[in-house]
Amino acid sequence: MDHLQMTPRLSLFSHTVREHVSDAEDSGEFSRMMMQIALGGKLIARDLRKAGLSQFLGSTGLINVQGEEVQKLDERANQIFLEVFEHQKLVSTLVSEEMEKPYLIKEADGKGKYAIFLDPLDGSSNIDVNAPLGSIFSIHRLPGEGFPTSEDVLRKKGCEQVAAGYFLYGSSVLLVYTCGHGVQQFTLDQETGEFFLSANNLQIPKRGKIYSVNEGNRQKWCSGTKNFLHYLQEPDSQTGRPYSGRYSGCFVADMHRVLCKGGLYMYPGELKKPDGKLRLMYEAAPLAFLVEQAGGLGSTGVERVNQLTPHALHQRVPLYIGSQDDVTKAEEFLQSESTT
Repeated sequence: MDHLQMTPRLSLFSHTVREHVSDAEDSGEFSRMMMQIALGGKLIARDLRKAGLSQFLGSTGLINVQGEEVQKLDERANQIFLEVFEHQKLVSTLVSEEMEKPYLIKEADGKGKYAIFLDPLDGSSNIDVNAPLGSIFSIHRLPGEGFPTSEDVLRKKGCEQVAAGYFLYGSSVLLVYTCGHGVQQFTLDQETGEFFLSANNLQIPKRGKIYSVNEGNRQKWCSGTKNFLHYLQEPDSQTGRPYSGRYSGCFVADMHRVLCKGGLYMYPGELKKPDGKLRLMYEAAPLAFLVEQAGGLGSTGVERVNQLTPHALHQRVPLYIGSQDDVTKAEEFLQSESTT
């Protein structure tokens, strides 16, 4: 009788060690940071599984620095990431959507080499209806020693990220990340509590057939964005139109679909809010870095997201992100409007 051949599974730790084995300056630093980030994702996934049986559903009654109502799980997810890095001396500071100012890690004693930017729980409007949620992270290297100043943190363009990625909490828990050498996907094995490599060197199709946008905001957009959406919805067999609309209310979930199947995600600026809604440093830039490593593009509509120099911790930007041809087409519509 033939025996079933088992394919050896590569754990997140083994993969990160292998990925940086030739980096003499790393000394296991990246692996240690990724294991702590992964721990944060596991703990959040655990809390989400039992949220309906605990006291974690609903609002805290507070408003965060973004002017948004804070859900109990927003607060819990933020606290989890603070706790998993509290005793790690590699990271000097954490910047989070849920905190007005950077959080300094005291045990790092100002000697930590890295800053981590977080959206601890993306899509929190989905919490009470059991829809997909995510977490977004970005790692930047800090200049010199001593606790970083605001300028140290703000000088970081997206193209300078050490690594970026996200967790997707859905039917399974996924960790997708890049450290500038392609995009890897890991799936959490609930029995062992380990993340194992499930897709290597992900590549986004050059053009897709899906767009993801909140069409309820359509009347608030500029004519270039409206015209582009009309273009996507027009039937044209030669260009594969019309595209199908998919929107979940969770940036991570929508972006993961786009990464796998092609197309684009849009959160445009509005006539009265030209800077849009998404935050540059812990939403737009991390996913733009990741998507570009998979062969896609991330744009404000007029320039690459990861060439922007941030001027505020919670700065917002318009975003068009996904397949290269689709984002380029969006830029054509927006740039043609700006020249008319």
